[in-house]
Amino acid sequence: MAVRVGVIGVGYLGKHHARIFSGLEDVELVGVADINETAASGIAQTYNCRAFSDYAEMIGLCDAVSIVTPTTTHHAVAMDCISAGKDLLIEKPITAGIDEAREVVAAAERGKLILQVGHLERYNPGVIAAAGMITAPRFIESERLSPFMGRAGDVDVTLDLMIHDIDIVLSLVDSRLSRMSAIGESVITERIDVAKAWLEFENGCKALITASRLSPEKVRTLRVFQRDAYISIDYQKQELRRFRRKGTEITSEVIQPENREPLKEELQDFIGCVRYRRKPAVSGTEAMNALDVALKITDMLKD
Repeated sequence: MAVRVGVIGVGYLGKHHARIFSGLEDVELVGVADINETAASGIAQTYNCRAFSDYAEMIGLCDAVSIVTPTTTHHAVAMDCISAGKDLLIEKPITAGIDEAREVVAAAERGKLILQVGHLERYNPGVIAAAGMITAPRFIESERLSPFMGRAGDVDVTLDLMIHDIDIVLSLVDSRLSRMSAIGESVITERIDVAKAWLEFENGCKALITASRLSPEKVRTLRVFQRDAYISIDYQKQELRRFRRKGTEITSEVIQPENREPLKEELQDFIGCVRYRRKPAVSGTEAMNALDVALKITDMLKD
């Protein structure tokens, strides 16, 4: 039996959720919902499903929903879906505040519902390939730079961009955070537009994370240093380079995993979690941990 899915929010990213769900095997895209009726109708016509201006009218028709609305609405929409007994995928960040995240996670657990959060880079082929090579990182450096797109203006760059790399770093370092510091500034919005965060872990690993939505070009890189090895990941190319010391020589190799669309991999995984009741790669708990760090960094910058 096909899993019946609805998409709430069909803006910049939500329209791609609709596109991918409409093409997945054993999945029925039953509808899309958006307060912009014109946008919802256009997407519904393209992917042969129903359009709704009020998501409350749609969720009763679904087994699972994808929430792709502005961050500040995630909590309210998620709680409505959970109350209706629906499995859900929430685009990152899980919510705007940590108390809201705790409430969503607890409610989903009580209802024995699947709660997955859209930390897309976990599904990047370069990250997946590198994960098996990273054993004991000592220093991690990431850069996530974007031109100003005029969207996500309701949140700081820490929740818009930096949270992706916070989640990746937390997934790679098997240790608790011991210390954080950060610098950043508001430039063209009322929110923080550029930021750097320094993280130190109890096992001695350190990480420097840079995020900006003021760059002239798009940059997505992660560099991991561990004993006798250096691994560099280009998220956009889905490519990684590995440098290793062998005796007195340094060897290098370029690894190009099979090219895959990370969002499609993520949504396929979500459907698998719904169908087989398995724990998502990024559950509500992992997403809440990344949010907690991102919000603490934000507080440091605002103080």
